[in-house]
Amino acid sequence: MDTEYQDFRDSVRKLAADRIAPHAADVDDKERFPEEAWQALREADLPGLPYGEKLGGSGGDLLSQVIAVEEVAAVCGSSALVLLVNWAGTSTVVSHGSDELLEEVVPGVASGEAGAAWCMTEPTVGSDLSGIKTAAKQDGGDWILNGQKRFISNAPWADWYAVLARSGERDFGVFMVHRDDPGVSFGPHEKKMGMRGSPTADVILEDARIPARRVVNDPKRGYSYINGELNVSRALIAAQALGIAQGAFDQAVSYTAEREQFGQSLSRFQMLRGMVADMAVKIESARALLYDAVALISAGDPRARSRVSMAKLLCSDNAMSVATDALQLHGGYGFTREYPVERMMRDVKITQIYEGTNQIQRLVIAKDVYAKQVRS
Repeated sequence: MDTEYQDFRDSVRKLAADRIAPHAADVDDKERFPEEAWQALREADLPGLPYGEKLGGSGGDLLSQVIAVEEVAAVCGSSALVLLVNWAGTSTVVSHGSDELLEEVVPGVASGEAGAAWCMTEPTVGSDLSGIKTAAKQDGGDWILNGQKRFISNAPWADWYAVLARSGERDFGVFMVHRDDPGVSFGPHEKKMGMRGSPTADVILEDARIPARRVVNDPKRGYSYINGELNVSRALIAAQALGIAQGAFDQAVSYTAEREQFGQSLSRFQMLRGMVADMAVKIESARALLYDAVALISAGDPRARSRVSMAKLLCSDNAMSVATDALQLHGGYGFTREYPVERMMRDVKITQIYEGTNQIQRLVIAKDVYAKQVRS
């Protein structure tokens, strides 16, 4: 890795260790927003990482975003999720929005003064976005939205919500909804197994009136816009899983090196060494695949779609395995909240589910494999 990226990783790692890790357990226990982490991220200008300087950002590439998410997730999965969802929530605006909409939405998010989210999932719609029922109808110069979005990360904390809504029988648009728009309300805070510091709630739209300037480009092409952003968002979720795996691994190595049984360090036991070696291989192989996918995405290579599905699948499955083994290596202490591995194991489970379940990722991968067979 280039020195520039390594230096960036080192700086984010130090920030995470000094400013985020000390509060992670309390954030999880009280299910509260990670205020201390968000303040630290803002001071380091990390919310603005993906955006150009004209919009108040620093113009960081996808690899730098992945590294930042990894390092934050290694100490607090919730804090990493708040950060990456902000980026996802503005991605369609950055890729397809008008200059006017960019100026309205992005600078506040880039500075960390405003939050963002994207709204796709509904009570009866998860992986099949074509089944979305939230409807948008034009009314003069405005659009009226009605529907309910479920499991929305960063709600109700965020200011901006990128809502995918049906604008015709077979058409979809992306609408930038502000939390203060008339007709916008929120459901109760979801009580979750993990990622407890990441606010999650329903976004309810009841005759919510949105000015036409807040439609992202063509109101009939929102489905393709969202699909176009999934490569990047899946790479960031893979990075989050990888970061949690690395954090759990580091905790397990530290614990087994210090803990003694039968007169010697646990790290001297051959069976435990075998587990640690397997964990290390799972992390590094997943990281290699993710970084390969990032390179393909950055190059605009059509192979990126399948490769990032592979990376999301491998990173999250391996992370679940590593976190479980890390807890096992802590023995009974791993089952208590005195050590962070039980939180990491709870947090990492969702990475196998959101942003396309790993079963969906397998379908994407298999479809590409058979498509290649037909072409050959």
